[in-house]
Amino acid sequence: MDPERAHHLGMFVIRISSKLRLTQLLPRIKTERVTALGQGFDGHFGLAAGFDKNAVAVKALGELGFSHLEIGTITALAQPGNPTPRLFRLKEDRALINRMGFNNDGAEAVAKRLELLRTKSNSLPVIGVNIGKSKVVDLADAAEDYRTSARLLAPWADYLAVNVSSPNTPGLRDLQSVEALKPILEAVQSEALGKPVLVKIAPDLANDDILEIAALSKKLKLAGVIATNTTISRSNLKAGVSEVEACGAGGLSGAPLNNRSLEVLTLLRNYLGNESVIISVGGVETREQVLERVKAGATLVQGYTGFIYFGPLWARKLNRD
Repeated sequence: MDPERAHHLGMFVIRISSKLRLTQLLPRIKTERVTALGQGFDGHFGLAAGFDKNAVAVKALGELGFSHLEIGTITALAQPGNPTPRLFRLKEDRALINRMGFNNDGAEAVAKRLELLRTKSNSLPVIGVNIGKSKVVDLADAAEDYRTSARLLAPWADYLAVNVSSPNTPGLRDLQSVEALKPILEAVQSEALGKPVLVKIAPDLANDDILEIAALSKKLKLAGVIATNTTISRSNLKAGVSEVEACGAGGLSGAPLNNRSLEVLTLLRNYLGNESVIISVGGVETREQVLERVKAGATLVQGYTGFIYFGPLWARKLNRD
């Protein structure tokens, strides 16, 4: 099946299972309680941004065992994303290539959905809200665009994640330079209502650039860093060159990111010390890898692609202590 069609079908089944209370019949698992970002997490492992872009399955995904859920990426303006096809599997590598392009309903619509969710349910996972730049907005106006999203979404978020690292919005990664990033982070902080703000970075940055962003994070007193987003690299893949080239441009996620993501985590923790939160994401598939990330300094760990390859009970297995 086409991967994007399979995703929508999977989301439909997850949502229906929750409405029929089937997911609530799953036996409770014993998890390690984690305190971070002013919240209590039922386990270290959560779902990374990109799976539930519009906050339509938050409760259901929590019932499947994710300790926290990062929705989005959400932009101030609703947008359809890039033309299809835009999602591809590299099964031999347990990887995905996507060029979705921040397809979402827009900050106002998602804020209303989150408000209703908060009103109707008190058994929710921790909810992070990942925000990005609207495609039609010029880079020069990015800070105000992020400000709008933060103002609308902060009241309903447990934390805000500033995404300047997707490879699928033209020019977005240019915002990772300290000069461009500083006014964006300040704008989001000014609208965050005191909620924790983190910045999400790419694995393709040079180590010196990562440390510059870490230094900016400390200077602005951000809650921390999310490392890392997808990569534009295609090195060390098992899939054939022709198969990879047929997928075209986009961000690669999944098992091939494990080593670089772990490297960036170690680099950040050594620089930031113990004060900042680091959410480690990229290539995590097993409980052993979650523990490895925690021992390397991750406060929390996230995954996405493994959910596609290992099925609906994956998060329960990883969070079981």
